[in-house]
Amino acid sequence: MLDRLESLEARYDKLNELLSDPEVINDSKKLREYSKEQSDLQEVITAYREYKEVTSELDDAKVMLEDDLDDEMREMAKMEITELSERKEDLEESLKILLLPKDPNDDKNVIMEVRGAAGGDEAALFAGDLFRMYSRYAESEGWKIDIMDSNTTGVGGFKEVVFMINGTGAYSKLKFENGAHRVQRVPETESGGRIHTSTATVVVMPEAEEVEVDVHEKDIRVDTFASSGPGGQSVNTTMSAVRLTHEPTGTVVSCQDEKSQIKNKEKAMKVLRARIYDKFQQEAQAEYDETRKSAVGSGDRSERIRTYNFPQNRVTDHRIGLTIQKLDQILEGKISEVIDALIIEEQAKKMEQIGE
Repeated sequence: MLDRLESLEARYDKLNELLSDPEVINDSKKLREYSKEQSDLQEVITAYREYKEVTSELDDAKVMLEDDLDDEMREMAKMEITELSERKEDLEESLKILLLPKDPNDDKNVIMEVRGAAGGDEAALFAGDLFRMYSRYAESEGWKIDIMDSNTTGVGGFKEVVFMINGTGAYSKLKFENGAHRVQRVPETESGGRIHTSTATVVVMPEAEEVEVDVHEKDIRVDTFASSGPGGQSVNTTMSAVRLTHEPTGTVVSCQDEKSQIKNKEKAMKVLRARIYDKFQQEAQAEYDETRKSAVGSGDRSERIRTYNFPQNRVTDHRIGLTIQKLDQILEGKISEVIDALIIEEQAKKMEQIGE
């Protein structure tokens, strides 16, 4: 591990030199590439340098203990050795985690799709609750939300809502939300007080850059139509809504949230690119890897990953057996406790794989 850290530190120092090189400064592509690489290394190098400093101080304290000291100084040296030893162990564990293989998509923005599934109007209302939960969570992280497309119901909620969350590390935290979410509660329309079970599905995709997905204009069929709202009534009479069909993959994306056809097409292209990138990624994983299964659940979108039980104010994540009696807080966007537990589980699985 220490050899690898030395190598990374040498690379980090080299990047600092390169970023001061006039040739690199004048080459926007290289500047962006080296800046990102340096940024990715920042956390591990900071921890490694602290580790070296603590190790050096610990060695000095041990040497001092061998000197002819009075009782008070000897006791102080022992206390310092204990504190430094504990700090060194903590840093070693942190460095092991920082050196784990990183998902190349972790730093990306995400495109999320939330749909009401089984349960009719109640499922659509629950989809609306999930959208609100993710919106509140994104706001607490300082991320920006942009609705790409939505299909509301007459009673409130969403048949489907597609939105982008812009923020560094958004995918690293939200990727675990991929799957089927189940709700158990008494609907407002239920006079007998019976608990109903409904589901909504969540799809989480990393935003794909143009260089990552080669989408040719000639492969896309563009259809325009008038936007419509709940109940099918016309929202406007201009042909501002856009439907894109990527003919090679059969991927279809519609967007009608903006009044401008150009803006709707731009948003639709982002969703289309993300869906195609996601499709290719999943196909590649299916061929040679079982990362989804070995991390936290299979990640299959038909898999029930979490249950929200209203009568007991309980949320259960089935992948890691985590139960929290804070449903009201979680639906307000306070989902860090669940996400952190899933991240820790993924890290533990990766460390097990490295040890095998």
